Amino acid sequence: MPVIALVGNKGGAGKTTLSVNLAAGLAKQTSIAVVDADPQGSALQWRAFSENENSTPVYEANEHLEAQARELLQDYQYVVFDCPPSVHAPQTTSVLKFSDLALIPVQPSPMDLWATIHIEEAVSQAREFNESLRAMLVINQLEMRTTLSRLVREAVSEIGLPVADTALRRRAIYRSSALEGKSVFDMGRRGADAVSELELLIEEIVNHGHE
Repeated sequence: MPVIALVGNKGGAGKTTLSVNLAAGLAKQTSIAVVDADPQGSALQWRAFSENENSTPVYEANEHLEAQARELLQDYQYVVFDCPPSVHAPQTTSVLKFSDLALIPVQPSPMDLWATIHIEEAVSQAREFNESLRAMLVINQLEMRTTLSRLVREAVSEIGLPVADTALRRRAIYRSSALEGKSVFDMGRRGADAVSELELLIEEIVNHGHE
């Protein structure tokens, strides 16, 4: 499962944050690169803030995304594509046609849930070209004490895509680490809870790819 696409149909779902932190976690086990295919360039900005030369490499997307992925896979075991926040964007459409896994962060809000329905359709369309494409929803920025958050797993189960058992909670450490060009894995004890969640999610993702 070397190519992972981070896909969303709404800004603010935490797609780029998950991209860079997922990559940082996988980098503990293997070699990985991020391709910033989002015109906003948030992943590239994150990398530019980093003072650590060993931080996960982030590449700007070029016009030939599949060829770029193949080239990077000569040097890395995994490539993560941070796609635009629209399933109709040409970059997203292109990346889904050759990805092994589409990872879809969704916040516990009605707007996000409605937007996710279109992603299910986009995944189905991509499978006409890429039969082996897998997809997984990730509940992101969960607030445990809210009624909506308690109901969100039931709501996403109505969408015809698998849902990760591991949900990521809303944590200030994601924002503060990004401001420093770091991942939560670089934040020591302050990032420990976020790291634990991400490690569980990474285990699910890797196992999902081996099913």
